[in-house]
Amino acid sequence: MIKRGNYVIEGNGKNDKLGTGRRKCAVARVRVRAGQGRISVNNREFEEFFRSVQLRNSVLAPLIATEKRESVDVVITVFGGGTTGQADACKLGVARALLAYDPECESILREKNLLTRDAREVERKKYGRRKARRSTQFSKR
Repeated sequence: MIKRGNYVIEGNGKNDKLGTGRRKCAVARVRVRAGQGRISVNNREFEEFFRSVQLRNSVLAPLIATEKRESVDVVITVFGGGTTGQADACKLGVARALLAYDPECESILREKNLLTRDAREVERKKYGRRKARRSTQFSKR
């Protein structure tokens, strides 16, 4: 049993399966172990960290698709980026950790496109422009 802050995580970490997810600037390190379906994100409750229902559903998608929502505990450490990037990074990390935990889930995860990294990044700003593509306002006179 590991106690971090007010949140208690069962297990010693030896039987954990690991997965890493990335999206934009966010990086998520995910641990999956047999358990009762508890999820912690940065040593906080899952519902407390991701307040939006859309973000919660995004993170839970791999667990629901493989029907392992109630049978595994998930411990996530995520940093960088914003809330949407962090949620998508967690989704990819959970999918990869589930693949390591149970290799028979691969066909389901691939079919739902949960093992594919979203490669879209922010385009850099160019000189002479206000943003990446936005030009200055045209003045006729």
